[in-house]
Amino acid sequence: MRTATIKRVTGETQIELTLNLDGTGKCEVENPIGFFDHMLRSFCKHGLFDLTGTIKGDLEVDQHHTIEDTGIVLGECFKKALGNCAGIYRAGFFIYPMDESLVQAAVDFGGRAYLVNDAKLTGIPLVSLGADGKEASFQTDCFEDFWQGFVNAAQCNLHIDTIRGRSDHHKIEAAFKAVSRAIREAVSIDERRGGTIPSTKGVLV
Repeated sequence: MRTATIKRVTGETQIELTLNLDGTGKCEVENPIGFFDHMLRSFCKHGLFDLTGTIKGDLEVDQHHTIEDTGIVLGECFKKALGNCAGIYRAGFFIYPMDESLVQAAVDFGGRAYLVNDAKLTGIPLVSLGADGKEASFQTDCFEDFWQGFVNAAQCNLHIDTIRGRSDHHKIEAAFKAVSRAIREAVSIDERRGGTIPSTKGVLV
């Protein structure tokens, strides 16, 4: 099975995640940020990845540390689970519509980290109610922090482009779903490749 467990403990966060690339879309992660939890569940559901674990961070300071470090840990999980990437398609692409929003994502697990993010978000936090009934929010500027952490750790190229959209909620959710479907395609086993590494160099670094 292509699985990985990564634990990251810093002065700001304590995060542990276990990833199964060949799962059924199950997400059982203790996540203190409601909207972020919704996005991770969507990511797993549409990518058919199983993810379990816990996320804790210094939310009394900001959401940035917690969300960015979760991206780092998730990226490390993908890198470890993929190993040398032998036999996979390596690259993937998907366009996801969500009501008025349309977002495309392209990914390449080619061993180099690069993020292009053109999500066209307003930067205005999404406001909701927490489990305690008090006002909670999601800092939309942390969207890029999450994916930057992910690509740095996973060593992949990722391009996210909002083609059109009005609602930040819809644009962010469509992006998470588009990325998950693109990654699902990229990490799938290509039977025609016969277990070889998808690079003319013979290695992905």
